Amino acid sequence: MIDTFLKKVKIIFTDRAILSRIGFVLLMFAVFRLLGSIPLPGIDTVQLSKFLANNQFFAFLSLFSGGGLTQLSLIALGVGPYITASIIMQLLTVLVPSIKSMYHEEGEQGRKKFNQYSRFLAVFMAFVQGISLIALLSSQGVLVLTTLFSKSLFVLSVVAGSMLVMWIGELISEFGIGNGVSMIVFAGIVSRLPSDISKGAFTYDASQLPLYIAIFAILFLMIFISVIITEAERPIPVHYSKQVRAGYQTAGTDSYIPLRIAQAGVMPIIFAGSILQLPQILSMFFLKSTNPTLLSLGNKFKSFTSDNLWYMIVYFVLIFFFTYFYTAVTFDAEAMANNLQKNGAFVPNVRPGAPTADYVATILARTTFFGAVFFSIIAVMPFILQRMTGNALFAIGGTAILIAVSVCTDLIKKLSAQASMKEY
Repeated sequence: MIDTFLKKVKIIFTDRAILSRIGFVLLMFAVFRLLGSIPLPGIDTVQLSKFLANNQFFAFLSLFSGGGLTQLSLIALGVGPYITASIIMQLLTVLVPSIKSMYHEEGEQGRKKFNQYSRFLAVFMAFVQGISLIALLSSQGVLVLTTLFSKSLFVLSVVAGSMLVMWIGELISEFGIGNGVSMIVFAGIVSRLPSDISKGAFTYDASQLPLYIAIFAILFLMIFISVIITEAERPIPVHYSKQVRAGYQTAGTDSYIPLRIAQAGVMPIIFAGSILQLPQILSMFFLKSTNPTLLSLGNKFKSFTSDNLWYMIVYFVLIFFFTYFYTAVTFDAEAMANNLQKNGAFVPNVRPGAPTADYVATILARTTFFGAVFFSIIAVMPFILQRMTGNALFAIGGTAILIAVSVCTDLIKKLSAQASMKEY
């Protein structure tokens, strides 16, 4: 096993094609960071610093912009609009039969058309988020833009920046290694590490050393469990019947369908985190109101933060729910059963067609339950650590850990596959 591993590592670092793909990814990361250093016009830096102090909403969204949002750079929106558009399109596959048919039944051509619609929707969502951003920042006194032209230029700048990031992500997917959007999010997480470590160093207290050792041990254990859950599979045995092709009879073969425990990946965590930021957004507007009811509601929303017990409970429930929901959207048991039947394959001791679909759906529900429970616990654990230490970095760091683990495991798989292809 070790020999195989070392052999693949040698291939990765000696093969020019693989090295060129890795080099291209690093180049795109450099371009991404360069774009993140270009500031937007009309920013009051003093008000911005006050606004960003202990603002977990912007800290969470900054995961998708590589720090561009907290710095209000050209890529302030990052891949957020594209992720939102992708989520909406995935939901439409459940609600609209024509879109479902396009995505699941029309093959590569249908997927290209689906992705094209996602891009168009991403442009629209970028405009919506850009307008919302300028309204929020103006209400907080961060923006000093007064004319319609300057505000329009601001919105067009963030939309253009978001489209550039989306383009970079697609280039990484085509010419690099791994999923481009996921790699961009990963780059954003990595770019935050120096500042997060420095903040932790400034708040360090020698008397709390045992506590910090215990916390980092728990974080390491979280990473270990996340890797195991991400890689865990439940195989479903499949038998292919004998077939006659071109006058020759092919022998029946046995195979299996791997059902991942974490079929939905980290998307439920992203969904749940996004929804739980809405009360903070609403509180910013309600607290500006003179209506007593809105003011009271604004204060309640403002207190609904990650150190609140109800926040943790709702976060746990939302992750659990979205794990099932996203799995149902992305995995079609009926379509898989039909494909098996068309290819002359069947699950042993299970009738083809609807019984096979029911069988697979039942197993998927059980494995999804296991994954949902573990991911919910792992996602909530950093908030518990935050409550123990009073350090908000743990809450943001927990989400970042789960996303980073998922991206890294996928990247390792892709590199291993590339190396395996070069062996032959």
